[in-house]
Amino acid sequence: MNISIQVKGLQKALDTLKRAERSLEQPILDTLKGGAQLIRGEAIKSIQTGSKTGRLYKRYNPTRTHRASAPGEAPASDTGNLVSNIMVEDKQDSIEVQSKAEYSKFLEYGTSKMEARPYMFPAYEKSKEKIIQAVFRKIAQTLQDLAKWVITV
Repeated sequence: MNISIQVKGLQKALDTLKRAERSLEQPILDTLKGGAQLIRGEAIKSIQTGSKTGRLYKRYNPTRTHRASAPGEAPASDTGNLVSNIMVEDKQDSIEVQSKAEYSKFLEYGTSKMEARPYMFPAYEKSKEKIIQAVFRKIAQTLQDLAKWVITV
């Protein structure tokens, strides 16, 4: 007894997959840019909202009181400098969410004299599943659209 399997249209399917690779590049980059904006938004939201339980300070110029964040909480916004320096940068081969405020890394990781007040990594953690799902949906939709070229009934 012999079983014979014959594959027809393999080259057409392979060509379609190559087309899918080219078709996916820009949509995935666009989706990742949106994901980076999501991370940025979460980082900003964590700084500007939520209860802060750190020390209360009297500030001058202008005179006001400021409640700092406690260790482990996102930093408490005071002047808005940290928030205004969080940005998405589109590099040639990557998309980065970064804070250009000079003291950003000290807040995120802490120092020998201050415990960390993380805001970027928690924003990433909160956003990553949504980003993965968005990329997956983009790939699935593109493959479904391209499959129409291969599968004929």
